[in-house]
Amino acid sequence: MSKNTTDADVAFISALAELLNKNGLTELSVKRDYGQDDSLDVRVVKQAPVVTVQAAAPVQQVYAPAAAPQAAAAPAPAAPEDPTQHPGCLTSPMVGTCYLSAEPGSVPFVALGSAVTEGQTVLIIEAMKTMNHIPAHKAGVIKRILVTDGHPVEFGAPLMIIE
Repeated sequence: MSKNTTDADVAFISALAELLNKNGLTELSVKRDYGQDDSLDVRVVKQAPVVTVQAAAPVQQVYAPAAAPQAAAAPAPAAPEDPTQHPGCLTSPMVGTCYLSAEPGSVPFVALGSAVTEGQTVLIIEAMKTMNHIPAHKAGVIKRILVTDGHPVEFGAPLMIIE
């Protein structure tokens, strides 16, 4: 780069940055030649602000009887049970989006208290635009549904408890 054109180069780079903002661009690359073995390569990049979004925890559909009021102090609550440790836990075989029914607005494959047979479809996980039917790993009754319709699931995530 030529030493004589430093002020002009700064003005040139400022003009490129203004052009980037004015036109809603995120990146601009320019090579400016001054002569033999003298050039300026400029790359102006506008970095998008990083936004961190935390997904809401899945809603558990659990029905418990209401507790009677007690006069004495209640004992400390027990630590939450890890559903993956339950012998009837059906876990996700893949990463994807979980659907509890075949189509939006249609009747879910299963509900709490539903009796299922081994191999019966209990939900669908969409992965890479493919709808994968997830079968019950054993016969029994649906005791807990640990996922929410339309929400993402990870590999190994607990989906349902079948007893």
